[in-house]
Amino acid sequence: MPLNSHDDFTRLREIIVGSAVNYTGHDRDVSFELFHHENLTGFRSDWAYPRLVDRATAGSGAAPEQWAINRRYAAELAEDVEDLAQVLADLGITVHRPIPLPADPAPIAGLGWSAPPVPALNIRDNTLILGDEIIETPPAIRARYLETRLLAGVFTGYWQAGARWTTMPRPVLTDASFDLSYARDATTTLGGPTEPISDPQPGPYDVGFEMMLDGAQVLRLGRDLVVNIAQANHARGVDWLERHLAGRYRIHRVYRMADNHIDSMLLALRPGVFLARHDGIREMLPEPLQRWKFIVPPQPDTGAFPAYGDADLVLTSPYIDLNVLSVDEDTVLVNQDCTGLIKTLEAAHFTVVPVRHRHRRLFGGGFHCFTLDTRRDGACEDYLT
Repeated sequence: MPLNSHDDFTRLREIIVGSAVNYTGHDRDVSFELFHHENLTGFRSDWAYPRLVDRATAGSGAAPEQWAINRRYAAELAEDVEDLAQVLADLGITVHRPIPLPADPAPIAGLGWSAPPVPALNIRDNTLILGDEIIETPPAIRARYLETRLLAGVFTGYWQAGARWTTMPRPVLTDASFDLSYARDATTTLGGPTEPISDPQPGPYDVGFEMMLDGAQVLRLGRDLVVNIAQANHARGVDWLERHLAGRYRIHRVYRMADNHIDSMLLALRPGVFLARHDGIREMLPEPLQRWKFIVPPQPDTGAFPAYGDADLVLTSPYIDLNVLSVDEDTVLVNQDCTGLIKTLEAAHFTVVPVRHRHRRLFGGGFHCFTLDTRRDGACEDYLT
């Protein structure tokens, strides 16, 4: 069927669900560290988020740290992702899947770096669907540089059915490519002081700050796109989007709502209704959107999450369960363990479909992250005016 997806809430017809097959570890280089560099008041601890690599201590050219994932947790993640795909299929939605990552895949490499690839799990990140166009966005993590190739078969099918298929300029991803200001400046992070980051190492392939932007930084509202910008790499990506989409979409920039992704901070559940981490987000949005209803669930119950040890690298905050997936304007898939959110949505007259997702803090994503909706009933509506 033709590609058609303009929002996150009209009736869902087709979707891609990511894969967790052969997810064995993290390559903790500067790109990984910066991407997961989020600090949240009340939840900050040495093991709440990855410690940033101290390049001065490690020495120039030191190999990135390889962080193995507990095999039981990885197996349980794979079970939960397969269950998510089945729940969606049972709701009458056509489900597509990426190519599974092979066991022991060869490293991928760029100019001056190499990294072991990871499976196409959080597929919302490196692709942005706008109407009938697939836009592959410029990745910020080296290990995910070729991740969209695992989606190439699905994308090819949509292209053959008439979709447009665009790839934003690919960054070189040297150390000098990254704007470190967000992580360095303790006054602008979300929760307080952060670890120091040493100066990046110069190299022969440096081109300065490059565009890096994830699809999950974009809130799609028909003709209007709200995009979170935390640093210069994001700003350059939005500059490209504005030129590419000129005359077709209106882009609204919001600044430092989060380190990267907007979809664990704010999601549109239907026209006029947001699910939001806190009501203060209202003031960051364009004036017409400030008049929408904001549903703010209770603070996360930290007892609803598995207890992890020092060998387990926790990548997301307890707010990750706000990362829900809407099937239509009345039906929402929610983590079955997030009872406070379920009650809040039911009180607002939504139908909640509980789905299991045990280790969401270890793998950097929820149901919205794990999926990429490719066909919804909605058109390119003007929801702001």
